[in-house]
Amino acid sequence: MAIRAFLVDDEALALKRLSRMLAATGRTEVVGTRTDPVDAVDAILAAKPDVLFLDIEMPGMNGFEMLAKLDPQPLIVFTTAYDQYALRAFGVNSVDYLLKPIEAAQLTRALDRIERMRGGMEPRPEIRELLARLAAAYPDRIASKIGERVEFVELSRVTHFYASDKLTYAATAAKNYVIDQTIQELEEKLDPRKFLRVHRATLVNVDYVHELHTWFAGKMLVRLKDEKKSELTVSRDRVKALKQRLGL
Repeated sequence: MAIRAFLVDDEALALKRLSRMLAATGRTEVVGTRTDPVDAVDAILAAKPDVLFLDIEMPGMNGFEMLAKLDPQPLIVFTTAYDQYALRAFGVNSVDYLLKPIEAAQLTRALDRIERMRGGMEPRPEIRELLARLAAAYPDRIASKIGERVEFVELSRVTHFYASDKLTYAATAAKNYVIDQTIQELEEKLDPRKFLRVHRATLVNVDYVHELHTWFAGKMLVRLKDEKKSELTVSRDRVKALKQRLGL
């Protein structure tokens, strides 16, 4: 019996490509596709697919948030262009994760595992356990240590993190706090739904983004809704991810 698959990805071209790849295997039947994760919830519950191929980074609602609304849940294969999410997904709690652009060998590996699970030869992953671990995985405050004194800063107050003169700072309306972590370490530690790296030296809290302005050489400027109306440079290779996060 063919594997009944549902596909969710905010990029229509990515949906078409994955649909073609699945059709070419001769092992699947695509029973639905959606580009809007909000609309997808009811459609998935109605279609009752065997497996959901799910993009993680989508505007409005990411893949993890969408999963939390599904009950019952099908088997899940995550698809993502962002490698850090491979760690966030804790591999063992999903059927597989496919890094874009998806390759035929990756897809075959995922389908093989799905068939083993359907046949009872391999246990189904605990997606709800994954969601619980994700919810508990991110801190809500961060430590700033100066000498022997440690001050804790609520992340909801941080407009952005930036690196300067070999130090990392957390910027808030009140002051800038020195943080004993690199931008790379912060990117891996903080909730990716809130904090997005827009430059090798900058991590922005998307809740504070007020305006976007096109800049030269494919870059952009972000103006924040803080009292200083801070302006941050968005690297050319980070523009697409920022627009996706903001639903553009």
